[in-house]
Amino acid sequence: MAWVCYLLECADGTLYTGISNDLPRRLAQHARGVASKYTRTRLPVRLRYSEAHRTRSLALRREAAIKRLPRAGKLRLCRPRRRARAP
Repeated sequence: MAWVCYLLECADGTLYTGISNDLPRRLAQHARGVASKYTRTRLPVRLRYSEAHRTRSLALRREAAIKRLPRAGKLRLCRPRRRARAP
């Protein structure tokens, strides 16, 4: 079972970081306002970033690391990545 660390942007512009082993289900819970107290009052939310991890422990560590980032660092994660050009 893979775990996912994700970053949401709330309607008020704030960012929320969490983990899940079923991201589509968790996003649906956020949309219904039953996933967390924080996002419940800041709907709608939009998925901005996610990354997969092999274990819950690794996902939790990454979540903690992302939460320690300043807002600018979190927004950098959300930027689209450029693909390397073939020679």
